[in-house]
Amino acid sequence: MPARILAVAAALVFGLTARAEELVKVVVRTTLEGKPVADAVVSATPLDHPAPPPANVTPVEIEQKEQEFRPYVTAIQVGTTVNFPNHDTVQHHVYSLSKPKRFEIPLYQSGASQAEVFDKPGVVTIGCNIHDWMVAYIVVLPTPYFAKTDATGAAALPPLPAGRYRLEVWHPRAPAPLVQEITSDPSKQAVLDFSVALKPDKRIRRAPGGRSNDY
Repeated sequence: MPARILAVAAALVFGLTARAEELVKVVVRTTLEGKPVADAVVSATPLDHPAPPPANVTPVEIEQKEQEFRPYVTAIQVGTTVNFPNHDTVQHHVYSLSKPKRFEIPLYQSGASQAEVFDKPGVVTIGCNIHDWMVAYIVVLPTPYFAKTDATGAAALPPLPAGRYRLEVWHPRAPAPLVQEITSDPSKQAVLDFSVALKPDKRIRRAPGGRSNDY
């Protein structure tokens, strides 16, 4: 199978009583090796009714520490405020040229922080104008039903009201999102397995102890 082709195993297993927070569980693995895929964003958008509007959205944080963004991938609902604290010993210059959110935080010192509101859906790539290896992704979603896979490749969605949903799995190294329609039954558990062919990881890594553009 060509590397650019996504293989989707639409395996739904119904009939198990589950805890409410695990009614829909998604597991993402690589196509060839079957290794778990962390940092994949799984979202479910209602097809039979509008998604609930944002309500009391809690701000999230993407810090700069050890000259990296942490976390690498962040999933949020439209309207969420993201704080960018500098916990490093050097200055950073955070920016994004992505269409859903273009912004710039000019040079700011250790201990400083600035917030941005993400009010349009889409994927926002974050970089630093000083340290070119620093990169992070913010997936801004029009639905409150989302989760991010952990080190085991698993993610549990919030409880979904009964109905049809557009399930989407996004990862920075996937050629395209995986999309599947599902039907939620709140009385049953659904476990979905997805396989994805990931592109090579071409992120630049800072050499330990090496020189960097510190300011």
